[in-house]
Formats: sequence, structure tokens, C-alpha cells
Amino acid sequence: MKKLYIIRHAKSSWKDLEIDDFDRPLNKRGKQNAPFMGEKLKEKEIMPDMIISSPALRAKTTAEIIAKKMNYTKEVFFNQDLYEADATTLHNILSKIDNENSVVFLIGHNPELNMLAEIYVGFDENIPTCGVLEVEFNCDRWIDIGANNARLVSFDYPKRYNEVKTDI
Repeated sequence: MKKLYIIRHAKSSWKDLEIDDFDRPLNKRGKQNAPFMGEKLKEKEIMPDMIISSPALRAKTTAEIIAKKMNYTKEVFFNQDLYEADATTLHNILSKIDNENSVVFLIGHNPELNMLAEIYVGFDENIPTCGVLEVEFNCDRWIDIGANNARLVSFDYPKRYNEVKTDI
């Protein structure tokens, strides 16, 4: 069994329009939501074997915050190909993961993550910032993951909880 957590980066700042898209930081809400969702994952006793993230600043920061909140001590892998990747590229990256890893966090961007979720489990809702989609694959090798053996287990996001401050 393989389990994939598709995680969209936390809310980023558009305050400075001169900053390149790749270098956009998290805004106030993003800095609140990333640790909050890390705590929610920790409460569910989820521990990834591997975290793969886009190296774009907003995704990288989200990955690092979530990893810290979960007491994840392994290396977080930053893969340049995740930035502006299409769903096929994302699938190809996942299919090459070492099979020793059963639980993987993939942290990246929309619309690509939405497209991947739609391909795997027919998920046609928007994954909001810091949203977490849990997908289970009934197989033992990452190369075998696909729509034919995927099942949506859960979908969680910060705005579902009243205690998260979302005022900006």
C-alpha cells in the first residue's frame, strides 16, 4: 500500500509585485495555516517517509514548517521539476520514488496538483492553499500508482476550522 498526501503550499503574498513568482513568500495567513495543518497531520499520527517539495519559496517554506511541526527529521527533497510541472511530470516524479517509502508528502502548486488529483481520484474541487488531499494506492510499488488503484481517503484544509485566524 502506498499513500500520497497532495499538499498545496500555504497562502503567499502578492504585496510586492516586483518579486518574481518563484520568490513569493508566505503572507500572514500562510504563516498561520502551515503550522496549523502540520499540527493537524501530527494529531492524526501521520508521519511521512519522504517529503518532496517545489523549491519555490512559498512551497519550500510550507514544507519546512509542516516538517518541523510534525517532528520530521529526515531531509526534505526540493525538486526543481515540481515548479510549473504538469500532471504527467508530477506522476513521473512519484513513479520513481524508492519503494521503501510508503507515505509521501508532495508539496506544490495549483493548477497542477488539482489536475493530478483529478486524474488519480476524479477529485474536481479546488485544493485551497494549505489543503491536504490523502490518496491511497492499492499497490506496493510507486511505478504502479494510478487511477485504477487510487482511493481518496480524506480532504482537509484550514478554513474548515474556526480556530484558524484567516483575517488579513
